[in-house]
Amino acid sequence: MSLLRTGRQKPAAPVEPQPPAAQETEVEQDAGWVGGWSTGAQANSAALIRWIVWGLIALGPLLGALAYLSAPTTSAAPAPKTAPSAPSASGGQGAAGFASLFVAAYLSAGRGDEPKLAAYYPPAASMQLDGVSAKHRGEQLTVVRLRQTDTSVWAVTVAARVTGAQPSPAPATQPDASPSQSADAVRYFQVPVATAPAAGGATAYTALALPAEVAAPERAKTPELVYGAMRPALPSDPRTQAVTSFLSAYLTKAGAELDRYLAPGTRLAAPSPAPYSGIAVDQLAVEGETGGEPVVSVPGDGTTLRLLVTLRATGQDGVRLPLTYALTLKARAGRWEIASLDGAPALTPPTPAASGAPGPAPTPTPTA
Repeated sequence: MSLLRTGRQKPAAPVEPQPPAAQETEVEQDAGWVGGWSTGAQANSAALIRWIVWGLIALGPLLGALAYLSAPTTSAAPAPKTAPSAPSASGGQGAAGFASLFVAAYLSAGRGDEPKLAAYYPPAASMQLDGVSAKHRGEQLTVVRLRQTDTSVWAVTVAARVTGAQPSPAPATQPDASPSQSADAVRYFQVPVATAPAAGGATAYTALALPAEVAAPERAKTPELVYGAMRPALPSDPRTQAVTSFLSAYLTKAGAELDRYLAPGTRLAAPSPAPYSGIAVDQLAVEGETGGEPVVSVPGDGTTLRLLVTLRATGQDGVRLPLTYALTLKARAGRWEIASLDGAPALTPPTPAASGAPGPAPTPTPTA
């Protein structure tokens, strides 16, 4: 109680020093423990540490590789190589129409029409034109060639039949050419048209030069067709009978009773209203036919045959118009039916290469 009141503690009694022998004895007794660890545990821990160190040394390369692979790269990836940009195909149709209008204005232009041409080719405003305005005219204007010369430039070739022109002397190679033929000959004009983006997603056009008159495009050589020579269409020939019945319903009856002449699965729509009052099949060219007497019998079901048919169709005004049709026929139940109205005559397959590879087998000709 006196300690609580005074806040003082009673001094501890002095420790008496022990004899040296007793101190040595205590040291020897405590030598088997260091911080509470026994001698066996100390040995085991040392061995465990050694194994951990050797394990880390052995796993060092693997851990280093994993760290390298998992670390994000800081270098920028190289940009992928892209092929050179091809000219854009946009604007070609508009450039063709623009060039046609320009050629029409150009052919009829005369004195005082410079502003009209400047709407297509701005430098034309400072030009001085000769001749009388609208003395010549371009009719039947048609784009016959359209090619892109740069990303935004189109070369447009326009064909025009120029009327009102003075007849030119007939070439020496054409001594019989008449003045009217020379005056109304078709001429060709090439126009360079540049395109550029305009407001609202539209495209703007301008001519880079005045039209340049050029030669007519080269005429392609007619390819060889699979049909034989044209020969008269005999009324007794089942093929003549089939195509005559079909084309009569197709051209003169607006498709009435058309299905009865078609092979199963074939669907065709006839012109309506019927454009002609009658037809007459004149000639046939038959696939694989080389001559001789025409075949009058119908082969087995499923046999197909391609024909080229020429006919004369009589219009409502009594005028006869020549027409040509490419048809594919198919045999069924002893008669020919129309399998298709072909879009174009069939071409002869190309000749096999010089390597000796066998070509396609020839189409067998139906036999009597």
